[in-house]
Amino acid sequence: MADFSFQPTGSIFEEREALLEEWTPDKLVGRDKELQQYHAALQPVIEGETPSNIFLYGKSGVGKTAATRFLLARLEHDAEQIAGLDLHRIEINCDGLNSSYQTAVALVNEFRDPNNQISNTGYPQSSVYEFLFDELDKLGGTVLIVLDEVDHIQDDSLLYKLPRARSNDDISDVRLGVIGISNDLSFRNQLSSKVRSSLCEKEVSFSAYNATELQEVLRQREEVAFQNGVLDDGVIQMCAAYGAKDSGDARQALDLLLESGDIAREKNADLVTEEYVREARERLQTNQVIEGISNYSTHGQLVLWSLTILAKQGETPARTREIRDPYEQLCEQEGTDPVSDRAVREYLAELKTLGIISSTQENRGKGGGKYKKHELEQSVESVREGLSELFEAPV
Repeated sequence: MADFSFQPTGSIFEEREALLEEWTPDKLVGRDKELQQYHAALQPVIEGETPSNIFLYGKSGVGKTAATRFLLARLEHDAEQIAGLDLHRIEINCDGLNSSYQTAVALVNEFRDPNNQISNTGYPQSSVYEFLFDELDKLGGTVLIVLDEVDHIQDDSLLYKLPRARSNDDISDVRLGVIGISNDLSFRNQLSSKVRSSLCEKEVSFSAYNATELQEVLRQREEVAFQNGVLDDGVIQMCAAYGAKDSGDARQALDLLLESGDIAREKNADLVTEEYVREARERLQTNQVIEGISNYSTHGQLVLWSLTILAKQGETPARTREIRDPYEQLCEQEGTDPVSDRAVREYLAELKTLGIISSTQENRGKGGGKYKKHELEQSVESVREGLSELFEAPV
């Protein structure tokens, strides 16, 4: 019988935490241009002036939050050396806070003691704003409010009120700056012009990492995370190349390096090799597919479920209209009304973009028309696991 006792191996990793998202390096590499722009935008704080409102945007995993933590830690350290400069930072993640009201409540509670919190209901929005501005004035000094994933806030009210609080006489004893961070590249353009002009006083765009920049990031973490000499030649380059090809996302490249190390440790190997990188990529891609499916909209999942049923029956590639019948049966089974043919086609296009299915255009020539055929790009097992939380999929 196998021995399942736990004993430290002491192999492969020196400090595995250095590959995790929450680890902040002493120096941020691969983001020199963005850091210079961001640093300049924060300079008024150290001068004792009213902070600029700063808006950061770029896809997930390109260093926005890491750059914010890195520069604000430096700013707080340097501010302590300047007499009369009283700097405070309040940071909240807006994921799960869908409205200005909820976000304002969360901010008030960040300022208040645990025994003096306010609830998410029961107050007029104007009263919550009044609470917030009172807390800011009581704190005084210079305050930076960081709203990470700010695109989750579905109305403009707070994003209008906060940057204009001083000019509107809502606050008087505090210098306030707002830093908004968004993964949604189109969010800025969705803001009203009055919000954009105040919230986006200074803008910093974070581009995707290229392979060279990702190698810098990975080598920096390698020095801390791994024991000397355990990474085989080519491992860093392969992780960086995959990361640049897939998304330019440093988080994905780091996850790939971490998973490669974990696999080497599982196998009691002395070296992390390119073979383990390929195995790690396959594992992570499967996990990403499962997560993408489980987070997808209900009708998008129903459309995918229908195509999966056809795949199990050997009836794919399938035309859009052939997917319609099992889709309508599943809608009836789940007690929901089916969407239009156009909406089904849009869901199929999204699933193709996500890499979950593939679609090919068929052309029958004059009189035959054009149509698309669809089939799964991922295994039935991966799709079934992604659907399992919502449906008892018979596939």
